[in-house]
Amino acid sequence: MGTAESQPEIDPELDPEEGPSLILVVDDDQDIAGFVEFNLKLRGFEVIRAKDGQGALDLMETHRPDLAIVDWMMPGMDGVELIRQLRAEPLTSALPVIMLTAMGLTGDKVHGLQAGADDYLVKPFDLEELIARVSNTLRRHKDAREVSPLTGLPGNARVRREISERMRGGGDYSVGYIDVDRFKSVNDVYGFDRGDEFIIALARSLQRAASQTGKPSIFLGHIGGDDFVFICHPDQVLPLTQRTVNDFESVADRLYEPGDARRGYIEVPDRRGNKQKAALVTLSIGVAQATADGRRFTDPRVVIAVASEMKKVAKSQPGSYVAIDRRRSEAE
Repeated sequence: MGTAESQPEIDPELDPEEGPSLILVVDDDQDIAGFVEFNLKLRGFEVIRAKDGQGALDLMETHRPDLAIVDWMMPGMDGVELIRQLRAEPLTSALPVIMLTAMGLTGDKVHGLQAGADDYLVKPFDLEELIARVSNTLRRHKDAREVSPLTGLPGNARVRREISERMRGGGDYSVGYIDVDRFKSVNDVYGFDRGDEFIIALARSLQRAASQTGKPSIFLGHIGGDDFVFICHPDQVLPLTQRTVNDFESVADRLYEPGDARRGYIEVPDRRGNKQKAALVTLSIGVAQATADGRRFTDPRVVIAVASEMKKVAKSQPGSYVAIDRRRSEAE
């Protein structure tokens, strides 16, 4: 595994910032709806209101709330039927819902939860409990959205937050960006299912390497496809990447067909049907570093851009390679 240092010029792409969560309150009792709206706004949430189930569905045509608080007993379409309709539509099927009701029997709660409610609160409710349930439900759903269903590792938004936390902490840290060289050739020859096995293998190799590297804890993220991120102390970069490369290349060899693994390449048909040789997969790893005697960052997007640029440097080298940026006292 090779390593190198470089000093690229960076022009990072900007991402939009997240705003406050939008809560939909659905209740035909306007006193209760107004009370809930007022107190949610005091806590920094944005709120829209509907007085019945159909009104809520109409609002969905123009708004995309992050969570709905739904009363069970309403004229026309009640809360249970509203939840069923929300769950049946692709755009609202994952919308978190807290149900409010005066019916506190266990059977009623089970009925509401079976209809698709995420949580349940019995009237009269405690305001602080409602706020806590709203915050917790939003957090659970946000965490679930940010986790890769394939690897179980956190995704883009969580990666940015982790980098921001390292910045605020003021300590030394490194951000590594990893992808699999010639991954497309695996998908082209073996299909996407086999490709997923390579991605899962890399996730597991990273997890084993992070565990073996020890403290402080290493953050691992999967930002899509064959692209992964790690965040660690600078002293951990080389031990972590060396272990990851050795482990992954060993596992990856066993994912190839035996004949392909023995000869060290696979044959990939081009557009004219001719067979082209593609070497077995390796890893390209780009690393951005923030240290007390080197560079400091103020924007996580710049850190990611630097790591991405260094990954391109790594890809220009043969075999698995780590390219580390160590710029000193240079303006972002």
